Amino acid sequence: QVQLVESGGGLVQPGGSLRLSCITSGFTFSDVCLGWFRQVPGKEREGVASLSRRGSSSYYAYYTASVVGRFTISRDDAMNTLILQMNSLKPEDTAMYYCAADPRCPSGGASRVPTYNYRGQGTQVTVSS
Repeated sequence: QVQLVESGGGLVQPGGSLRLSCITSGFTFSDVCLGWFRQVPGKEREGVASLSRRGSSSYYAYYTASVVGRFTISRDDAMNTLILQMNSLKPEDTAMYYCAADPRCPSGGASRVPTYNYRGQGTQVTVSS
């Protein structure tokens, strides 16, 4: 059974940082593409970041334009965990954040993450003073 469990969300002031984690199980972690997307009520899901395999042991990171230079996606294959480090947070980053996985690895970078096969329950990020 595939499971993705996010944690690390919360309330933070503008300019602050949060580190989201996603612990996964039920599939071979190294065989899937992984990413994060976010959603605000009443708006479409937005792909935030993704990791695509490049070669046998490295990955290429894609980001939506609004988070470039502020967010960093990474993976810990030993712990089957996906991480999103978010710095210089802005009020417009407020959303529910979801991690997602897909063994098909659809092309298209971060924008395709909302279409991935598997996703977690989400963790709320609120940026406000």
